[in-house]
Amino acid sequence: MADLSVVGMLSPSAAPYFGWDLVRDVQELLRYAFMQHAFEAGTVVALTAGVIGYFVVLRGLSFAAHGLSHIGFAGATGAVLLGLPPIVGLLAFTMSAGAVMGALGQRLRGRDVTIGLVMAWSLGLGLLFTALYRGSASRAIGILFGQVFGITGQEVAVTSVAGVLTLLALVIAYRPLLFTTLDQEVAEAKGVPVRGLSIAFMVILAVAVSEAVQVVGVLLIFALIVAPAAIAERVTSRPSHGILVSAALAVLFTWAGLTVAYYVPYPVGFFITTFAFLSYVVARLLSYLGARRTVRPRGWREAQVRHSP
Repeated sequence: MADLSVVGMLSPSAAPYFGWDLVRDVQELLRYAFMQHAFEAGTVVALTAGVIGYFVVLRGLSFAAHGLSHIGFAGATGAVLLGLPPIVGLLAFTMSAGAVMGALGQRLRGRDVTIGLVMAWSLGLGLLFTALYRGSASRAIGILFGQVFGITGQEVAVTSVAGVLTLLALVIAYRPLLFTTLDQEVAEAKGVPVRGLSIAFMVILAVAVSEAVQVVGVLLIFALIVAPAAIAERVTSRPSHGILVSAALAVLFTWAGLTVAYYVPYPVGFFITTFAFLSYVVARLLSYLGARRTVRPRGWREAQVRHSP
Protein backbone atom coordinates (compact mmCIF):
# COMPACT_ATOMS: atom_id res chain seq x y z
CA MET A 1 0.00 0.00 0.00
CA ALA A 2 1.40 3.39 -0.95
CA ASP A 3 1.92 6.28 1.45
CA LEU A 4 -1.47 7.94 1.11
CA SER A 5 -2.73 11.28 2.36
CA VAL A 6 -4.17 10.84 5.82
CA VAL A 7 -6.81 13.48 5.32
CA GLY A 8 -7.99 11.67 2.19
CA MET A 9 -8.37 8.46 4.19
CA LEU A 10 -10.72 10.03 6.74
CA SER A 11 -14.41 10.73 6.26
CA PRO A 12 -15.61 14.36 6.44
CA SER A 13 -17.33 13.61 9.75
CA ALA A 14 -14.02 12.44 11.20
CA ALA A 15 -11.97 15.53 10.23
CA PRO A 16 -8.78 15.79 12.33
CA TYR A 17 -9.04 17.93 15.44
CA PHE A 18 -6.27 20.37 16.32
CA GLY A 19 -6.23 22.73 19.30
CA TRP A 20 -4.04 23.91 22.16
CA ASP A 21 -4.92 21.00 24.42
CA LEU A 22 -1.79 18.81 24.20
CA VAL A 23 -3.44 15.74 25.73
CA ARG A 24 -6.38 15.89 23.35
CA ASP A 25 -4.08 16.51 20.38
CA VAL A 26 -2.06 13.39 21.21
CA GLN A 27 -5.26 11.39 21.64
CA GLU A 28 -6.38 12.64 18.23
CA LEU A 29 -3.11 11.60 16.60
CA LEU A 30 -3.37 8.10 18.05
CA ARG A 31 -7.11 7.71 17.44
CA TYR A 32 -6.65 5.41 14.43
CA ALA A 33 -4.74 2.15 14.23
CA PHE A 34 -2.79 3.19 11.13
CA MET A 35 -1.40 6.24 13.00
CA GLN A 36 -0.46 4.08 15.99
CA HIS A 37 1.38 1.68 13.69
CA ALA A 38 3.06 4.60 11.90
CA PHE A 39 4.37 6.09 15.13
CA GLU A 40 5.50 2.71 16.44
CA ALA A 41 7.36 1.72 13.28
CA GLY A 42 8.61 5.24 12.68
CA THR A 43 10.11 5.49 16.16
CA VAL A 44 11.93 2.16 15.87
CA VAL A 45 13.25 3.00 12.42
CA ALA A 46 14.32 6.51 13.45
CA LEU A 47 16.21 5.26 16.52
CA THR A 48 18.03 2.65 14.45
CA ALA A 49 18.80 5.06 11.61
CA GLY A 50 20.01 7.77 13.98
CA VAL A 51 22.42 5.47 15.81
CA ILE A 52 23.90 3.71 12.79
CA GLY A 53 23.89 6.93 10.79
CA TYR A 54 26.44 8.44 13.17
CA PHE A 55 28.92 5.70 12.28
CA VAL A 56 28.05 6.07 8.59
CA VAL A 57 29.02 9.76 8.68
CA LEU A 58 32.18 9.15 10.74
CA ARG A 59 33.32 6.40 8.36
CA GLY A 60 32.54 8.46 5.24
CA LEU A 61 30.05 5.91 3.90
CA SER A 62 27.11 8.19 3.11
CA PHE A 63 27.24 7.43 -0.60
CA ALA A 64 27.55 3.70 0.06
CA ALA A 65 24.45 3.84 2.29
CA HIS A 66 22.56 5.59 -0.49
CA GLY A 67 23.77 2.90 -2.90
CA LEU A 68 22.37 0.19 -0.65
CA SER A 69 18.94 1.80 -0.75
CA HIS A 70 18.90 1.77 -4.55
CA ILE A 71 20.07 -1.85 -4.62
CA GLY A 72 17.29 -2.63 -2.16
CA PHE A 73 14.73 -1.17 -4.58
CA ALA A 74 15.60 -3.85 -7.14
CA GLY A 75 15.30 -6.52 -4.44
CA ALA A 76 11.96 -5.21 -3.16
CA THR A 77 10.36 -4.97 -6.60
CA GLY A 78 11.75 -8.40 -7.50
CA ALA A 79 10.15 -9.86 -4.38
CA VAL A 80 6.81 -8.23 -5.24
CA LEU A 81 7.06 -9.73 -8.73
CA LEU A 82 7.54 -13.18 -7.17
CA GLY A 83 4.62 -12.67 -4.79
CA LEU A 84 6.82 -12.23 -1.70
CA PRO A 85 6.80 -9.40 0.87
CA PRO A 86 9.04 -6.48 -0.28
CA ILE A 87 11.10 -6.65 2.93
CA VAL A 88 12.34 -10.12 1.92
CA GLY A 89 13.86 -8.82 -1.31
CA LEU A 90 15.14 -5.69 0.43
CA LEU A 91 17.05 -7.70 3.02
CA ALA A 92 18.39 -10.24 0.51
CA PHE A 93 19.78 -7.64 -1.89
CA THR A 94 21.03 -5.07 0.64
CA MET A 95 22.69 -7.61 2.93
CA SER A 96 24.46 -9.27 0.00
CA ALA A 97 25.64 -5.92 -1.35
CA GLY A 98 26.58 -4.76 2.15
CA ALA A 99 28.78 -7.81 2.70
CA VAL A 100 30.61 -7.15 -0.58
CA MET A 101 31.07 -3.46 0.30
CA GLY A 102 32.32 -4.39 3.75
CA ALA A 103 34.87 -6.80 2.27
CA LEU A 104 36.25 -3.96 0.14
CA GLY A 105 36.97 -1.96 3.31
CA GLN A 106 38.91 1.27 2.70
CA ARG A 107 38.96 0.58 -1.03
CA LEU A 108 35.22 1.32 -1.06
CA ARG A 109 35.90 5.06 -0.59
CA GLY A 110 37.59 5.32 -3.96
CA ARG A 111 34.84 3.55 -5.89
CA ASP A 112 32.19 6.25 -6.19
CA VAL A 113 31.92 5.70 -9.95
CA THR A 114 31.38 1.96 -9.50
CA ILE A 115 28.79 2.48 -6.77
CA GLY A 116 27.02 5.11 -8.88
CA LEU A 117 26.81 2.77 -11.86
CA VAL A 118 25.49 -0.06 -9.67
CA MET A 119 22.89 2.34 -8.23
CA ALA A 120 21.72 3.36 -11.70
CA TRP A 121 21.56 -0.26 -12.88
CA SER A 122 19.64 -1.27 -9.73
CA LEU A 123 17.03 1.43 -10.34
CA GLY A 124 16.71 0.26 -13.95
CA LEU A 125 16.33 -3.34 -12.79
CA GLY A 126 13.68 -2.24 -10.33
CA LEU A 127 11.80 -0.44 -13.11
CA LEU A 128 11.93 -3.63 -15.21
CA PHE A 129 10.47 -5.68 -12.34
CA THR A 130 7.78 -3.03 -11.89
CA ALA A 131 6.87 -3.19 -15.59
CA LEU A 132 6.66 -6.99 -15.44
CA TYR A 133 4.43 -6.87 -12.33
CA ARG A 134 0.75 -7.21 -13.27
CA GLY A 135 -0.66 -5.75 -10.07
CA SER A 136 -0.99 -2.17 -8.85
CA ALA A 137 2.00 0.13 -9.27
CA SER A 138 1.27 1.65 -5.85
CA ARG A 139 3.54 -0.92 -4.16
CA ALA A 140 6.53 0.24 -6.21
CA ILE A 141 5.68 3.88 -5.47
CA GLY A 142 5.50 3.01 -1.77
CA ILE A 143 8.97 1.45 -1.93
CA LEU A 144 10.37 4.54 -3.64
CA PHE A 145 8.80 7.14 -1.35
CA GLY A 146 7.78 5.25 1.79
CA GLN A 147 4.56 3.65 2.97
CA VAL A 148 4.51 4.26 6.70
CA PHE A 149 0.73 4.87 6.77
CA GLY A 150 0.16 1.45 5.21
CA ILE A 151 2.17 -0.56 7.75
CA THR A 152 0.24 -3.35 9.44
CA GLY A 153 0.56 -4.57 13.02
CA GLN A 154 2.49 -7.62 11.82
CA GLU A 155 4.95 -5.42 9.91
CA VAL A 156 5.39 -3.26 13.01
CA ALA A 157 6.36 -6.39 14.96
CA VAL A 158 8.86 -7.44 12.30
CA THR A 159 10.31 -3.92 12.17
CA SER A 160 10.60 -3.81 15.96
CA VAL A 161 12.43 -7.14 16.12
CA ALA A 162 14.81 -6.07 13.35
CA GLY A 163 15.39 -2.72 15.06
CA VAL A 164 16.14 -4.27 18.44
CA LEU A 165 18.54 -6.80 16.89
CA THR A 166 20.27 -4.02 14.94
CA LEU A 167 20.72 -1.83 18.02
CA LEU A 168 21.89 -4.82 20.08
CA ALA A 169 24.50 -5.66 17.44
CA LEU A 170 25.74 -2.06 17.50
CA VAL A 171 25.96 -2.07 21.29
CA ILE A 172 28.02 -5.28 21.24
CA ALA A 173 30.36 -3.98 18.53
CA TYR A 174 30.46 -0.38 19.81
CA ARG A 175 33.99 -0.15 21.22
CA PRO A 176 35.92 -2.01 18.47
CA LEU A 177 33.74 -0.39 15.79
CA LEU A 178 34.45 3.09 17.15
CA PHE A 179 38.16 2.22 17.44
CA THR A 180 38.39 1.12 13.79
CA THR A 181 36.33 4.12 12.69
CA LEU A 182 38.60 6.67 14.36
CA ASP A 183 41.99 5.01 13.69
CA GLN A 184 41.88 1.91 11.52
CA GLU A 185 45.66 1.44 11.24
CA VAL A 186 46.22 1.46 15.01
CA ALA A 187 43.20 -0.82 15.52
CA GLU A 188 44.60 -3.29 13.00
CA ALA A 189 47.99 -3.18 14.70
CA LYS A 190 46.27 -3.94 18.02
CA GLY A 191 44.75 -7.10 16.54
CA VAL A 192 41.21 -5.82 15.97
CA PRO A 193 39.53 -7.78 13.10
CA VAL A 194 39.09 -4.72 10.90
CA ARG A 195 37.76 -6.48 7.80
CA GLY A 196 35.34 -8.65 9.77
CA LEU A 197 34.01 -5.58 11.58
CA SER A 198 33.65 -3.74 8.27
CA ILE A 199 31.60 -6.58 6.79
CA ALA A 200 29.48 -6.88 9.94
CA PHE A 201 28.84 -3.12 10.01
CA MET A 202 27.77 -3.00 6.36
CA VAL A 203 25.38 -5.94 6.91
CA ILE A 204 23.91 -4.16 9.95
CA LEU A 205 23.61 -1.00 7.84
CA ALA A 206 21.80 -3.01 5.18
CA VAL A 207 19.20 -4.10 7.75
CA ALA A 208 18.80 -0.50 8.95
CA VAL A 209 18.35 0.73 5.37
CA SER A 210 15.72 -1.94 4.73
CA GLU A 211 13.83 -0.79 7.83
CA ALA A 212 14.06 2.91 6.94
CA VAL A 213 12.74 2.32 3.41
CA GLN A 214 9.31 1.59 4.91
CA VAL A 215 9.17 5.11 6.38
CA VAL A 216 10.89 7.44 3.90
CA GLY A 217 11.41 5.20 0.87
CA VAL A 218 14.44 4.43 -1.25
CA LEU A 219 14.86 7.94 -2.67
CA LEU A 220 14.62 9.79 0.66
CA ILE A 221 16.76 7.53 2.82
CA PHE A 222 19.33 10.27 3.52
CA ALA A 223 16.79 12.11 5.65
CA LEU A 224 16.98 9.59 8.48
CA ILE A 225 20.41 8.00 8.11
CA VAL A 226 22.68 10.92 7.22
CA ALA A 227 21.05 14.25 8.16
CA PRO A 228 20.63 13.71 11.95
CA ALA A 229 24.17 12.34 12.26
CA ALA A 230 25.62 15.21 10.21
CA ILE A 231 23.92 17.69 12.53
CA ALA A 232 25.04 15.81 15.65
CA GLU A 233 28.65 15.87 14.42
CA ARG A 234 28.48 19.67 14.44
CA VAL A 235 26.87 19.84 17.86
CA THR A 236 29.31 17.67 19.82
CA SER A 237 32.65 15.94 19.26
CA ARG A 238 32.02 13.19 21.82
CA PRO A 239 30.83 10.00 20.07
CA SER A 240 28.49 8.90 22.86
CA HIS A 241 26.79 12.31 22.95
CA GLY A 242 26.75 12.46 19.15
CA ILE A 243 24.92 9.13 18.90
CA LEU A 244 22.29 10.28 21.39
CA VAL A 245 21.78 13.59 19.59
CA SER A 246 21.56 11.84 16.20
CA ALA A 247 18.97 9.33 17.46
CA ALA A 248 16.93 12.06 19.17
CA LEU A 249 16.90 14.21 16.02
CA ALA A 250 15.87 11.28 13.82
CA VAL A 251 12.93 10.53 16.14
CA LEU A 252 12.01 14.23 16.30
CA PHE A 253 12.00 14.58 12.49
CA THR A 254 9.88 11.43 12.15
CA TRP A 255 7.35 12.44 14.79
CA ALA A 256 7.09 15.96 13.37
CA GLY A 257 6.62 14.63 9.84
CA LEU A 258 3.94 12.15 10.89
CA THR A 259 2.10 14.82 12.89
CA VAL A 260 2.03 17.39 10.08
CA ALA A 261 1.10 14.75 7.48
CA TYR A 262 -1.92 13.79 9.62
CA TYR A 263 -3.38 17.28 9.21
CA VAL A 264 -2.07 18.24 5.77
CA PRO A 265 -2.79 16.14 2.65
CA TYR A 266 0.80 15.75 1.46
CA PRO A 267 3.31 12.85 1.69
CA VAL A 268 4.94 12.27 5.05
CA GLY A 269 8.32 11.70 3.38
CA PHE A 270 8.27 15.30 2.16
CA PHE A 271 7.80 16.65 5.68
CA ILE A 272 10.45 14.41 7.27
CA THR A 273 13.04 15.35 4.66
CA THR A 274 12.12 19.04 4.90
CA PHE A 275 12.54 19.11 8.68
CA ALA A 276 15.87 17.28 8.33
CA PHE A 277 17.13 19.58 5.57
CA LEU A 278 16.12 22.82 7.30
CA SER A 279 17.65 21.64 10.58
CA TYR A 280 20.92 20.84 8.82
CA VAL A 281 20.95 24.28 7.17
CA VAL A 282 20.40 25.94 10.57
CA ALA A 283 23.16 23.80 12.13
CA ARG A 284 25.57 24.78 9.34
CA LEU A 285 24.66 28.44 9.74
CA LEU A 286 25.10 28.40 13.52
CA SER A 287 28.41 26.55 13.13
CA TYR A 288 29.61 29.16 10.65
CA LEU A 289 28.56 32.08 12.85
CA GLY A 290 30.16 30.44 15.88
CA ALA A 291 33.44 30.01 14.00
CA ARG A 292 33.41 33.68 12.95
CA ARG A 293 32.82 34.82 16.51
CA THR A 294 35.78 32.73 17.62
CA VAL A 295 38.08 34.12 14.93
CA ARG A 296 37.07 37.78 15.14
CA PRO A 297 38.03 38.49 18.75
CA ARG A 298 41.37 36.77 18.26
CA GLY A 299 42.11 38.88 15.17
CA TRP A 300 40.95 42.01 17.00
CA ARG A 301 43.28 41.31 19.92
CA GLU A 302 46.22 40.65 17.59
CA ALA A 303 45.54 43.95 15.81
CA GLN A 304 45.42 45.74 19.14
CA VAL A 305 48.77 44.26 20.18
CA ARG A 306 50.36 45.24 16.85
CA HIS A 307 49.17 48.82 17.05
CA SER A 308 49.76 49.31 20.75
CA PRO A 309 52.58 51.79 21.66
